[in-house]
Amino acid sequence: MTAERRKRPPTHPGAILREDVLPALGLSKTETARRLGVSRQTLYDILREKRPVTPAMALRLGKFCGNGPRLWLNMQVAHDLWHESRRVDLSKVSAHKAA
Repeated sequence: MTAERRKRPPTHPGAILREDVLPALGLSKTETARRLGVSRQTLYDILREKRPVTPAMALRLGKFCGNGPRLWLNMQVAHDLWHESRRVDLSKVSAHKAA
């Protein structure tokens, strides 16, 4: 099933950090922000799903967690596409047919 057809949005990467990663590591949010090299506010905004995971943050998270940036970016893209597919009106966009 594609992200656009799901009834529930894909999980924001901040929720994964908040609910799974940080508790498993046993680190405070302050210590995590310090290790990531970002402000506490930046991390808090991501954890509260108020800010997206940018490519720069995905690089940081990928190194920090040891799983690379693509996982974090793919989660953010899936989340964003789901929401945008409900906001963007495509009714007046016609598909181009190849010659």
